[in-house]
Amino acid sequence: MFLTLLVIVSTLFTVLLLLLPSRRDPSEQQHTIQVVVLGDLGRSPRMQYHALSIAKHGGHVQLIGYRETEPLPELLVHPNVRIIALPPAPRWLQTSHKLLFLLCGPAKVLLQAWTLWRTLSYVALASEWMLVQNPPSIPTLLITSIICFFRRTRLVVDWHNFGYSILALKLGTDHPLVTLLKRYETILAKAANANFTVTDAMASVLRLDFGLATPVLTLHDRPASLYQPLSLSERVAFLQRYPLLAKHFNAIVEKKTRLVVSSTSWTADEDFGLFLDALCLYSSSATSSHPQLPELAVVITGKGPQKEHYLERIRELRRGDTLEMVSIYTDWLSFEDYALLLGSADLGVSLHTSSSGVDLPMKVVDMFGAALPVAGWDKYAAWPELVTENVNGRGFGSAEGLADILRQLFDPASKQLEDLKDGARAESKRRWSTEWDPVAGRLFGLVT
Repeated sequence: MFLTLLVIVSTLFTVLLLLLPSRRDPSEQQHTIQVVVLGDLGRSPRMQYHALSIAKHGGHVQLIGYRETEPLPELLVHPNVRIIALPPAPRWLQTSHKLLFLLCGPAKVLLQAWTLWRTLSYVALASEWMLVQNPPSIPTLLITSIICFFRRTRLVVDWHNFGYSILALKLGTDHPLVTLLKRYETILAKAANANFTVTDAMASVLRLDFGLATPVLTLHDRPASLYQPLSLSERVAFLQRYPLLAKHFNAIVEKKTRLVVSSTSWTADEDFGLFLDALCLYSSSATSSHPQLPELAVVITGKGPQKEHYLERIRELRRGDTLEMVSIYTDWLSFEDYALLLGSADLGVSLHTSSSGVDLPMKVVDMFGAALPVAGWDKYAAWPELVTENVNGRGFGSAEGLADILRQLFDPASKQLEDLKDGARAESKRRWSTEWDPVAGRLFGLVT
């Protein structure tokens, strides 16, 4: 019996040794960085911007994640960038149903853990640094911490939000799994050599609540060069060739119809029901008490689990004639066309509610890059780090509040929208490179 147990233990130990990743030789090529996201690379703009900045400063990047949507064209052709696609999880493991989530979740995590381990250990070359997006934190933080330990790689976590606060949207803040995930993130956060956060408020949480002694550096999101203010001729050229708005072209150019854009991942942290309620209130006002108000053409871009739910609600509202002055369209565009759409719009709308209260929506940053003023949900602590009220945007906390903003900004007699556009145009001058170079570039040794 003892001999059998000894054989089993020794066999398992041998298998473990064989599965361990090779160590990195410190004499190997310098400034090699893995950028890891357990998500769709094409829908992870911040991580793509990291990779592009590293490559432009002479670093060698391995960009690792799911390749469901094509990344930025510059990344596809840059000689310093190697894209490594993770095999996707089966669709039957992806569910928004609460009970099924508890059953399928562990199986999906185990599969992701093995996929991530195999890719980082045997497909990707050992690197000097590894930059990891969080969330998702399970199994990302655990696997990358182990890999970095054995490969002598320095780990940097790029905190976009907290995994436990997002899980709480599904299960509730008092659920045992939410408490367990918070402890998991708190413990594994200490394995990182450094941390980036998207807000100062998030940095304070990591230092005070998580007790991190390692560097915590705020790296605010800024727009990439793709997002730029458009000239009148560029705006007209895009609207002329954009088929979705063909019937509104003349009215938009003549300002008889105003173009509103919102992007979303159609998830629980964005209440598009509020947006629809506000549009119904606006339409009612425009047909009764405020006849001077223009019609609205609203384009909602993005993909996600709750899209069909809201599309059905939009169809119901149309049948009930409650959107008489509003036309709503959904679309999925290339990066280039999305940037042109933002530059052609009159107002951007953000419904991001922030599960943690300390993260910020990247979509607003992109809108500012295109000099597009923003109306956004503002009932969380970090909002003032992004938007200056009545300068480049407006905040709201209810459907009625958003409807009031739409009425005020689109009233032909008001100059408020033009003032906000001036503020957004000034904000567009703040770019990703000026934020990244002194923070991430200096940490990675790419900028002196």
